[in-house]
Amino acid sequence: MFMENASQKGWIEVVCGSMFSGKTEELIRRLKRAQFAHLKVEIFKPKIDVRYSEEEVVSHDSNAIRSTPVESPQNILLMTSEVDVVGIDEAQFFDESIVEVCRKLADSGVRVIVAGLDMDYLGKPFGPMPALMATAEYVTKVHAICVRCGNLAHHSHRLTADQKQVMLGAHDSYEPICRHCFNELTGRK
Repeated sequence: MFMENASQKGWIEVVCGSMFSGKTEELIRRLKRAQFAHLKVEIFKPKIDVRYSEEEVVSHDSNAIRSTPVESPQNILLMTSEVDVVGIDEAQFFDESIVEVCRKLADSGVRVIVAGLDMDYLGKPFGPMPALMATAEYVTKVHAICVRCGNLAHHSHRLTADQKQVMLGAHDSYEPICRHCFNELTGRK
């Protein structure tokens, strides 16, 4: 877990894992704690993520917090003057410039909390997430439970034939599965 230190003035935290692992839930928990501490908090998500709400970050179990949908990571910089904490959900949907935006925010003294899928449905690193994890001071990897065998799951298995890397969905489109079940289903050994 991250350590809040009064002498530390800005840093990056990444919460990553598969679908249904609690990434957004953990992001919301940390942001609400910051609000409770009377810190100025701004929350952003990609404009394309409208699964549960256009204006809120919403976890799969319906916890929510107000957010601002943005087209580009650069828009985040324009909307974060005089903030203490910035939350960013679904970071894997942003381009690589999100890494530099997070660095600039942290360098200017902002605590940046980023949540996103670390791997796509093929089990490959997803978008800017590897670079964000390498840049962050704190990385928390959360796990779901494999719906097939009950082990810890860290793969998001797609249940549809769609082969686009970015496909928004929930329980109807994805299921969390473990390494063993992923390898069995995909023929990887």
